[in-house]
Amino acid sequence: IFLEAMTDNKNRTVSEIRAALGKAGGNLGENGCVGWMFEKKGLITVKTEAKSEDDLMELVIDAGADDMQTVEDHYEITTAIENFETVRKALEEADVPMDTAELTRIPQNTVSLDAKKGKALLKLMDILDDHDDIQKAYSNFDIPDDVMAAIIESS
Repeated sequence: IFLEAMTDNKNRTVSEIRAALGKAGGNLGENGCVGWMFEKKGLITVKTEAKSEDDLMELVIDAGADDMQTVEDHYEITTAIENFETVRKALEEADVPMDTAELTRIPQNTVSLDAKKGKALLKLMDILDDHDDIQKAYSNFDIPDDVMAAIIESS
């Protein structure tokens, strides 16, 4: 888990995060110890009904996007940080409505989880997301659809 936090009291925030991680069986590493596992990228999402896949792919690749994938009812467009604004402007100028356009951290590899670990990590992510000082929480875990269905069913 990679956390971005902003605080007026570093000691309090570190203590609270360390306690939350400890309760979940984890621990707080040194600054930057997992940063290498995540790549900073631009991420833009567009609903699939906004434009045909071929037309959108041509537009964003020409503008400098790295990749575009269809995920359920939307397209996910990833860009290098230096191309993010160019791709965003190209979509804006083509009147393509964007659901989100943000800089994010994408895991280079993912770890598949079973139901027990998946449930525990989802609970931890909720706790971290609710913490006032945490701005963003990124993770590299993957919960397969069948395992997620089992987690939801057991809740």
